[in-house]
Amino acid sequence: MSDSVDYTWLAHDRPRPGQIEMIESCINSLNEGNSHLTSAPTGIGKTAAALAAAFDLASKSSGNKTVVFLTPKQAQHQIVVDTVRKINQRNNSYTIRLVDLIGRESMCENVDKLTGDCDCKKNQNTKLSFNPEDEVRKYILNSPRHVQEVIDISKNYCVCAWAACRSAVRDCDLLVCDYNHLFVENIRESSLSSMKLDLDDLIIIVDEAHNLPERVRLGMQRRLFPEMIQNAKSEVQEHLDTLISKKNDDFSELILLYNWTLDVCEEFEKTLAAEFDKMFLEVSNSNMEELQIGTQVVLDWFTHSIQKITKSKDYESIFSNSKNDAALLSQFSRLLSKIEVEIDEGGVNELSSEMLSYLIDVLIKFGNSTALSLIYDINFGKKGRIISNLLDAGLVSGPVFDSVHASILMSGTLNPPSMYADLLGIKESDQSVHKSPFEDFRRPILVATDVTTKMTDRNDVNTMKIQKHIQSIVQNTPGNVALFAPSYKLLSEFTEDLYLQNRRKIVEDRNWSKQDVSELLVNLREATKFGKKPVVFGGVFGGRLSEGIDYSGGILDTVICIGIQNPVPNLLQKSYGAYIKEKFGQNNFWRYANSQPAVNTILQAMGRPIRAMNDRALIVLLDRRNLDRTYSICYPPNTVMNQVSNSEGSGRFAKRFFSKVHRGEDV
Repeated sequence: MSDSVDYTWLAHDRPRPGQIEMIESCINSLNEGNSHLTSAPTGIGKTAAALAAAFDLASKSSGNKTVVFLTPKQAQHQIVVDTVRKINQRNNSYTIRLVDLIGRESMCENVDKLTGDCDCKKNQNTKLSFNPEDEVRKYILNSPRHVQEVIDISKNYCVCAWAACRSAVRDCDLLVCDYNHLFVENIRESSLSSMKLDLDDLIIIVDEAHNLPERVRLGMQRRLFPEMIQNAKSEVQEHLDTLISKKNDDFSELILLYNWTLDVCEEFEKTLAAEFDKMFLEVSNSNMEELQIGTQVVLDWFTHSIQKITKSKDYESIFSNSKNDAALLSQFSRLLSKIEVEIDEGGVNELSSEMLSYLIDVLIKFGNSTALSLIYDINFGKKGRIISNLLDAGLVSGPVFDSVHASILMSGTLNPPSMYADLLGIKESDQSVHKSPFEDFRRPILVATDVTTKMTDRNDVNTMKIQKHIQSIVQNTPGNVALFAPSYKLLSEFTEDLYLQNRRKIVEDRNWSKQDVSELLVNLREATKFGKKPVVFGGVFGGRLSEGIDYSGGILDTVICIGIQNPVPNLLQKSYGAYIKEKFGQNNFWRYANSQPAVNTILQAMGRPIRAMNDRALIVLLDRRNLDRTYSICYPPNTVMNQVSNSEGSGRFAKRFFSKVHRGEDV
C-alpha cells in the first residue's frame, strides 16, 4: 500500500487486485476538486473502493460532509450496508452512521396522495412513556441497517419508516438512495430541504453510472394529450369550488386567479383539440406513425389561449405587472402546480394539472434550444399524444455535479469514461479504466462470423444458423445457459421453435414479475447444486435478467449474446443523433448515440456469470459486426475475440473450454 493514503476506511484487511489503484485514483481526483469517472469491472470491489475514497475525503474536509450513494438497484442497498458494517468492524476510531432510503410507496402504509399522510401511525399507542419516533431514529443511527430492517421495527412501534429515515439523515454520514433524489429537480428541492442537506456539502457516489444519462433524460420526459387537459380542467374546477366554499374574503384574489386558470384551460382545450385533429389526419393519411413538432409551435398554443382569455375577460387588472407572454405562462404553470384535489383510491398517482405544469416548465426552460425534441405519436388514446424529450442530460446533471463537494461515478461498463463526462455535462474530471482481476482464460469470448441480426441480412437461413449455434453450444455446456437478444420479438423468433435436448427452456416476456425472476434463480441454483436438468433461459439486453441480477455461485456456465441492440431509428433517435453531432462533432456522434450504448448492454450481459475468482464461463457473441471497427473499439482495450465460422466450430470451442477449465472451490 502507498504511504500517502490512509486506508482506515477500507472494508477488507486484504485489498483485492486493482482496488488500491481505484481508491488512489479517486482520492487524487477528489483532492484536486475534480469528479472521478471510473470503469471498473466486477471483482475489483467498486463499492468498497468508492466508499473508502469518499470517507477519506470527508474525514479531512472542513465542515460536515455527507456521502450520498446513489444506485438504481435495490439489491445494491444491501451490499452498501454490508460493506459499511465491515468498515465499522475494522475502524475503531469512528462508526459510520448510515440511512438507507427507498421510495415512500415501498416504506409506508397507504399514502394519501392529497394530504401526503400515511397510515403508519394509525395504531400507535399515544400513552407511551417514550417517543417511538425517537426510538426508531436511534435504532437507525446506532448501526448500519438495511431499509427492510427499519420498516420492520417501525411497524412494531407504529412509526412511519420513511419519515424516521428522512429525519435521521441530518445526523448520518452516509445516505443510500435512488438517483431521483439529486437528478429530478422537483424531488431534489423537496427532498434535500426536508433532510437538511445542502448540495455543496455532499460527496456523491453514482453507482451503475452508465445508466445515468438515460435516467436523467427519462426523468425530464413530459406528455401532452387532449384527455390530460380535460382532467386538468376538472381538477382546477374542483380546487376552485373548494376555495369558494370556504367563504373567506382573503381568498378573493386567489379565486379570481383560478377563474382565469379555468378559462385558460377551457380555451387551451379547444386549441389542442383542433391541433390534434390536424396532426391525426396528417399522420393517418401518410405511412408515418410520428410527427416532429416545433417547440415554439406548442408554446404558441399556450400563449394564444392565455392572451385571448386575458384580453377578452376582466383579468387585466390582476396582471398589470406581468403582461408579457413568458410571465403569464409562468403564472399559469405556478397556479396549476398548487392544485389540491381528492384522488380516487386506486387512481393515477399524478394530477393532470401537475403534469401540465411540469410540461410548461420544461418548455420555458429548454424551449429556445435544440436540446428539446417534441414528437407526436398517433399510437395513444383516441387522437395520439405529444412527448417532449430532453436530448441533453448534461443540462440537468451538469449543474448538480458543479454544485456538490465531490463526486465519483463508477460502473463496470462506463466505457469510455470521457464520453460519460461529456454526456453528463461534467466540466472538471479525471478518468480511470481498470483491468478485470479475473484471468482472461476463465472467460473467453467467441464470435460467430456467419450470423448477424442486421436488419438487411435477416432471413430464414440466418435465423436457422443462429439456432444451430445455440443448440451446438448448449449441447456442449455442462450447466445453465443464458440467451440475450436485442428485443422480445427477436428473442421469441430465435427461441419459440428451438429444440434443446435434455434442457429446461425458460423465456422471459414483458409481463414478468419479481416472483418470476426469483423462481428462475431458484431453478438455476437447483440445477447447479442438485443435478437437476440444466436451464436455458432467455432475456433481452438492458433488461432485468441481463443487468439487474448477479448470477453468483457459478450458476451460469455460458452467456450467448444474439445480435447488437442498436437504437430504433425513429424520430427521437434521429433528433438525438443530430443533437449529439451538433454538440460533440461528427467523429463522436455515432459512438455516443449508437454503437457505444449498444456494446455496453452486451458488456453488462457478459459480466453476469463471473462474480468470483473461481468462476468460469464462456461468452458467445452471435453477430459478426462485433468484429467491425465501429463496434470493436467500443470494447475494453486488449479484448481478445476468438472466431468461428459455423455451429460445429462453436460447439467444439465450448467442449474444449469446459473440458479444460473448471470452476474452483468457493473461497
